Amino acid sequence: MRVAALQVDTVWEDAAATCRRIEPWIATAAAGGAGLAVLPEMFACGFSMNTAKIAEPVDGPTTTFLRDQAAKYGLWLGGTVPEQTADRPANVFVLAGPGGEIHRYKKIRPFTPSGEKAAFEAGTETLTIEIPDGDAALRISLFVCYDLRFADLFWDLAPSTDLYLVAANWPETRSRHWKALLDARAIENQAFVLGVNRVGTGGNLKYTGDSRIVSPLGEELGAAASVETVLFAEVTAERVAQVRRDLPFLADRPG
Repeated sequence: MRVAALQVDTVWEDAAATCRRIEPWIATAAAGGAGLAVLPEMFACGFSMNTAKIAEPVDGPTTTFLRDQAAKYGLWLGGTVPEQTADRPANVFVLAGPGGEIHRYKKIRPFTPSGEKAAFEAGTETLTIEIPDGDAALRISLFVCYDLRFADLFWDLAPSTDLYLVAANWPETRSRHWKALLDARAIENQAFVLGVNRVGTGGNLKYTGDSRIVSPLGEELGAAASVETVLFAEVTAERVAQVRRDLPFLADRPG
């Protein structure tokens, strides 16, 4: 499957304006042959803790945008949305399919230093789904930003994962960590990793993107700097299986 990381800017706390301006980037991904395209964390509003302004109901306007765009362009499309739950909002990775499918992963590790842990409800369950890839299927596990620092979350899903998706708002000050951790998660789990981060400024922070797609051997398949762009790469379940057959490291991992 051809996958795409959509490294885009955000109109701060204005989801409608952001969705209007990023549709051409989704069209670009579709025109480039992507069967799966991923947007950054809280792509429509920015990483704001102003939940009274940004939180949306489940299946609200931003999730509806993802569903409509996925159907329009015939691809899987994901990004995170601040969705209101019974108590507090949650930072939810919404993955929409071309046939109207919706999958949700609630961020397990809210970012304590920013106040996200106080403002947003943490998830408790990981999520791996299968999506069709020609005559085969691609097993995809979803994660969000700060989750990337917790290797155990990724380790637990490795046997059933071909591709990890990591949607982020990772600031420039820690960009070296972002790149190193993406590479590490790919190498140690022998799986593809697609990490997509925003660019621009928001909430007094600067974001330099550094989105990347990494192979199961840690090879850089695509990388971006600090401009809006789309990264493409080819990922297959067979490549993951081959690497794991040739180098059966997972079998030696402590159970």
